[in-house]
Amino acid sequence: MSTKKGRILAVDDNSDILFALKMLLKPHVEMFVAETDPSLIPDHLNKNYFDVILLDMNFNKDAISGNEGFHWLDVILKMDPAAVVLFITAYGDVEKSVKAIKAGAADFIVKPWQNEKLLATIWSAIRLKESKNEVSQLKEKQKEINTIMDKPFANFIGVSEGMQKVFSTIQKVAATDANVLILGENGTGKELVARALHRNSNRSEEPFISVDLGALSETLFESELFGHIKGAFTDARTDRPGRFELASGGTIFLDEIGNIPLPLQAKLLTVLERREVTRVGANRPIPVDVRLICATNMNISQMIGEKHFRQDLLYRINTVEIDIPPLRERCDDIPLLADHFLKIYSKKYNKKISSFGSKIIEKLSSYSWPGNVREFQHVIERAIIMSEGSELSPSDFQLSSHLDASEEFEIDSFNLEKVEKKIIAKVLKRFKGNISRASAELGLTRASLYRRMEKYDL
Repeated sequence: MSTKKGRILAVDDNSDILFALKMLLKPHVEMFVAETDPSLIPDHLNKNYFDVILLDMNFNKDAISGNEGFHWLDVILKMDPAAVVLFITAYGDVEKSVKAIKAGAADFIVKPWQNEKLLATIWSAIRLKESKNEVSQLKEKQKEINTIMDKPFANFIGVSEGMQKVFSTIQKVAATDANVLILGENGTGKELVARALHRNSNRSEEPFISVDLGALSETLFESELFGHIKGAFTDARTDRPGRFELASGGTIFLDEIGNIPLPLQAKLLTVLERREVTRVGANRPIPVDVRLICATNMNISQMIGEKHFRQDLLYRINTVEIDIPPLRERCDDIPLLADHFLKIYSKKYNKKISSFGSKIIEKLSSYSWPGNVREFQHVIERAIIMSEGSELSPSDFQLSSHLDASEEFEIDSFNLEKVEKKIIAKVLKRFKGNISRASAELGLTRASLYRRMEKYDL
């Protein structure tokens, strides 16, 4: 596998300089193009992509002022504002160096050069170009996403009173930096609310970083959230920023915040109070500026009463609370949701299905939807995939695979732990050990279900 990296354009009126550069760089770079005539720079930029442009500061006239070099630098940057240009001149001094950087050059090389130093400068320039490309791609993606989601609540469908209350709260809170706690069962759309808050905030052009705390082990918690330095632990081979650093300037969304053990709650509280993080293995704190949004499907007030959640942390995270109603409490929204997902999946699977019949809507509305909108979406998608004609029938919607609330369940004890163990065992058996489906049915996170399975030796 080739280790060559980078595409270089070198422009200098001295052919000997270009030959020396070619001999030095050819073994190391993917492409090297030499040019003695600066007037051909636009042609080269139109024909090829270059990571780095080496540009002579002085050509035929005005031999030591550098004016020609600055002129061509301006031409290059007008054609490609993200271009990485390194000036080369035999008349290096501090004044020209500062002027070159201010004009948009990435660095300044004096000839005759030291080969090792020149190579190091070029590798740094290539990395700079890669970083610029990454930032540009991220910005373009964000613009595209914002264009697609230009409506305030593009992913929300709802006319019910409960959802209208959610929309109203988002509109009031989004433009502030208030910390928000989103409450709701699994599958109700807590992350969608978090993204709507970010998209309608003053931080919308900055990062939105989502963290599933339920999926983080205690050993990874600090490293993932706060970062680490090289050598901090066995697998720490390089310095790595944490999620808080990555989100700085934007929004961090901590999902399943009720799953954090008490010792880690204290560390999170310290970060929120001081607005700074310290990477694992480091001593120097790093300031962070984030808008905090949290979510949970747990009863935080009950957890505080049971000493499983810190009250001072709750005060930090819930300046405003948004409670998302479960789907069974917003049946008015089911026809709208059904139509919404029908349009999406009919197009995706190239099915010509225009609407649902009243019997289908009646069947969908009478179901309890323990998995909420996430389950509803899955059921609609499956029905469309399995349909053979241009119309759907009630039989296309298989809801019987879920435990129905009306299903008979014999309780032979009033001991809560015994009842809970029996219910979990029954659900696991029904779903043949599928943790994702079982946890959705029980209204638990996967991490919470695993803890209960360990507790009851299931």
